[in-house]
Amino acid sequence: MRIQKATKKYEAWLAKNLTIVPADLALKHTRMAADAFEFLRATFYRWVQVWPEVCPELARAPRVLAVGDLHVENFGTWRDKEGRLIWGVNDFDEAYPMPYTNDLVRLAVSAHMAIAANHLALAHEEACAAIQAGYREGLEAGGKPFVLEEENKWLRESATGELRDPVHFWGKMSALPSVRGEVPKSARKALEDLLPAPGLVYRVAHRVAGLGSLGRERYVALADWEGGRVAREAKALLPSACVWAKDGQGSKKIFYEEIITSSPRALDPFVHLRGRWIVRRLAPHCSRIEMAAIPKKRDEERLLHSMGFETANIHLGSKQAVKNVRRDLAKRKPGWLHESAKKMVGAVQKDWQEWRKG
Repeated sequence: MRIQKATKKYEAWLAKNLTIVPADLALKHTRMAADAFEFLRATFYRWVQVWPEVCPELARAPRVLAVGDLHVENFGTWRDKEGRLIWGVNDFDEAYPMPYTNDLVRLAVSAHMAIAANHLALAHEEACAAIQAGYREGLEAGGKPFVLEEENKWLRESATGELRDPVHFWGKMSALPSVRGEVPKSARKALEDLLPAPGLVYRVAHRVAGLGSLGRERYVALADWEGGRVAREAKALLPSACVWAKDGQGSKKIFYEEIITSSPRALDPFVHLRGRWIVRRLAPHCSRIEMAAIPKKRDEERLLHSMGFETANIHLGSKQAVKNVRRDLAKRKPGWLHESAKKMVGAVQKDWQEWRKG
């Protein structure tokens, strides 16, 4: 199946299961043509078709509850119940039982493409080696949350760049356009349940964010509370694109809440699944981190090592599978991740070029 046909079929499936925002979907199509990294982020549905064909042996590796749509910009920060700043993967829209190798190869592919787009300055082999080493270390350590307080000072500095300044953040939030038309009652209730006080007067805005989920309904409640601004977001969810790729076979469960509660990480107490909505707090340091927002002076090898470690944190939530994952990983040659990533980069580039022509 070619990329244009796959996209039409996937979006038809989306339209059957949720309400599409046409203008956002059109923007997604435009951004998919911008560069290969944007295309990768936007097309997990295509990845799950191509990945088993290009890497059939890896697709038979031990399965875990995986992120699925993992990439170098799927990391961010949040505050845990103690108010501490935490770093890690912050989007699990596509979470699904998959081979553990899927997340590692997809993360490595995104690093390859970030290097090509001048977002990272490492060699491709170094990037893959750092991810692989971090993953191994995470498994061996039994996992550990990335708390950006006494430890991880270098990561705190990388995660608190100038673009995440409160003045800049709230300026962007205030500029969001108000929603025209009805907001679904279920979305309003999900937002109101997460606001800091009952009966709070708020404005509902439309937010354009992400790429994989661009085209779905996304509402932000903005309010003033006790001397400052607060924001809560509700985003429409449906089962992973893995379900679509299997023609509806397999579990149609949304695994978002399960994956964040099963792994050895510090939870964000403001992230909840409410029916078909994932709701969360938005704040200057409670959001995804784009590569452009990370200070230029950074230890990139260490950053990718941490991303590999955090991937292990998540996979460790699949306790029954960990022994098999360790055994499988120990059998693999040192350069397996780099070699597999190169193959998938080629497949993604081919689809991207075809998308641009179409």
